[in-house]
Amino acid sequence: MFEEKTFSKEWLGRTLTIKTGKLAKQADAAVTVQYGDTVVMATVVEASEEREGVSFFPLMVDFEEKLYAAGIIKGSRWVKREGRPTDSSILTGRMIDRTIRPLFDDESRKDVQVIITVLSVDQENDYDIVSLVAASAALSVSGVNWDGPVGGTRVGRINNEFVFNPTYEEQAESDLDLIVAGTEAKTIMIECSANELKEDIMEEALLAGQEKLQGSIELIKEFKEKFGVKTKNPKPELLDESEKEAIEEERKALELTQKWLDENVKNMLFDQKYHSKEHRKAVVKSIENELDKYLFDQGLDKKARKKSISKLAYKNIENQVSRSILEDNKRVDGRDFDEIRELNSEISLFPRNHGVGLFSRGETQVMSVLTLGSPSLEQSLEGIEGPSTKRFMHHYNFPPYSVGEAKPLRGTGRREVGHGALAEKALIPVLPSKDDFPYTVRIVSETLGSNGSSSMASTCASSLSLMDSGVPIKTAVAGIAIGLASNKDMSKWKILTDIQDLEDGEGGMDFKITGTKDGITAIQLDTKTDGLNRDIIHEAIKAGRVALNKILTNMNKAISEPKPELSPYAPKLLNLHIKPEKIGMVIGPGGKTINKIIELTECEINIEEDGLVVITGQDIEKLREAEAMVKEIVHEFEPGEIIEGEVVNIMDFGAFVKLNKNQDGLVHISELAPYRVNKTEDIVKIGDFVKVKIKEVDDNGKIKLTMKELPENEKYWSKEQANHNNANNNQNETKSKKPFFKKK
Repeated sequence: MFEEKTFSKEWLGRTLTIKTGKLAKQADAAVTVQYGDTVVMATVVEASEEREGVSFFPLMVDFEEKLYAAGIIKGSRWVKREGRPTDSSILTGRMIDRTIRPLFDDESRKDVQVIITVLSVDQENDYDIVSLVAASAALSVSGVNWDGPVGGTRVGRINNEFVFNPTYEEQAESDLDLIVAGTEAKTIMIECSANELKEDIMEEALLAGQEKLQGSIELIKEFKEKFGVKTKNPKPELLDESEKEAIEEERKALELTQKWLDENVKNMLFDQKYHSKEHRKAVVKSIENELDKYLFDQGLDKKARKKSISKLAYKNIENQVSRSILEDNKRVDGRDFDEIRELNSEISLFPRNHGVGLFSRGETQVMSVLTLGSPSLEQSLEGIEGPSTKRFMHHYNFPPYSVGEAKPLRGTGRREVGHGALAEKALIPVLPSKDDFPYTVRIVSETLGSNGSSSMASTCASSLSLMDSGVPIKTAVAGIAIGLASNKDMSKWKILTDIQDLEDGEGGMDFKITGTKDGITAIQLDTKTDGLNRDIIHEAIKAGRVALNKILTNMNKAISEPKPELSPYAPKLLNLHIKPEKIGMVIGPGGKTINKIIELTECEINIEEDGLVVITGQDIEKLREAEAMVKEIVHEFEPGEIIEGEVVNIMDFGAFVKLNKNQDGLVHISELAPYRVNKTEDIVKIGDFVKVKIKEVDDNGKIKLTMKELPENEKYWSKEQANHNNANNNQNETKSKKPFFKKK
């Protein structure tokens, strides 16, 4: 029998439940976490031996969306198995990775793998917070050396009031989507999109989120205390003499390496200002070469020298950079703490693109190229949250030449997906609505040079490309990365604006912030500390606002508002609204009507469920022709409206007149002329063009017409009027000749 243990707690209006002991029993730890009817499983496995030849802690966080969780079978006709992770699952995995990674022992070289699998979704409670809690709970009892637990919460804002762990429906109404994750005392990870939220409101939301996440930590701590932590029995280390000698040799090499670094790095790094990445790379290489020569002179072999240099050199260089900032108030490139590197903004680089923006900040350079397309080119998405579409896409590329390297080009990595999504999130709040601008928009940001936050440069370049293309965005969006230098216990710290290369080391942070002149549109935080206190967050946001204003000023010099017209090479587009119940009339039986319009005008026509009709093509005259055809089909006639139409059918009771290609109206025989008409044919025949006035449109859409009181119809009446008068005269004469009474 499986012995399942359950721990529950009321948290932000719903029950949070952790279960373990039933599933995946061969993992070091396996838990399920339930919130509403959303259920997630997290497993943790740590390798028994260290991985040879790596200079980093090998953590793998994999997030898996399973369509069965939502009762969905993949829509593809040929492929039914889940394939490449969706962007959504990649972003959720990255969010969890950025939260848990800082609390591991960075010196460990044992592989640790955390796999999060969504088992059930209720389409009400978002699975990402549940997944974060599940990963934290599993790690807390796995026996892995991890300084948790952590918790997280989502913060929304509806009608100026914060909502915690909002449902999907509430998220759609919110002007804020903020995930805060951290320990009991500090914030470790932030992921946020906002609709130009003011800085003070954003700080308030962050503090509120940090407070509300405590409930999830309390349940994990109870779970850990009552369930216990798995005891991991380390493999006994049986060493022969040669292995013992190798360990002693390594210890000696590390001691000598550290001694030399302590005596030399400070002077070599700060004997002058290194303004470029190339110069700083050169001095780092010089330090490594000098150190290698010293260790060679001390009698160490090549393997021992390489291992000790790899383990200590770069880490000590980063520590010296932080020490200089904290103790000497000095950055390695000589800049002030709030100083941004040289900025440059350009547009319209090439002749045929729909829009191009080029943004440079120091040695970081990004080119964003925009393409406009018809609504039919929207991206269709299929995931456990159900089908959806995207009409704005931002894709980010990071080729190896951008950092001066020669490497094979591979598929898009998790980092590229994450950076692209962040800039996309930053720009969405300023985009026009679909009704105002129905185009599908794709921006590709090419990182041409990277040395410090190319994702924020891609935000700036993409904003420039939107304005260059004539997309009517509300205002420009800029982005900047704010860094941190701190000591081990965080008793000393300094905020740095526009961090680069050597400044992104231990004790640092990458606090990316984007916004317009009016407010914040996105924040993303990851840190190499055990978390940030409220003072650091306050100063980071404050420094971010100052930097954003400076960057926006530079961008506005290139272009301050969207161009009034789209590129001549962009597709032309007209849109109109029709009543949803008339969509079928435009489409016609089997698509016959709409396909005929497309054939005649060579235009593309897309119709939304709400009645939005978008006509796309290259020739504006043909677009107008197609628009006129659609308007004619759905035109609603009003009483009093006068139209010229062709008589298409004659009946005893009147004539049917064609008002347009799709609608006829009836002129009753009594409405054909301003006198009594005996036969319809006496007035009109099939093929005649007559003027008619709309007399009435009944509830069933039937149209009643009249030809009376319209001078244009006198030509139909004149002859008949004479015949009518003669007939009346003859009738009167006959009547007068009749005797007053009949003879018997």
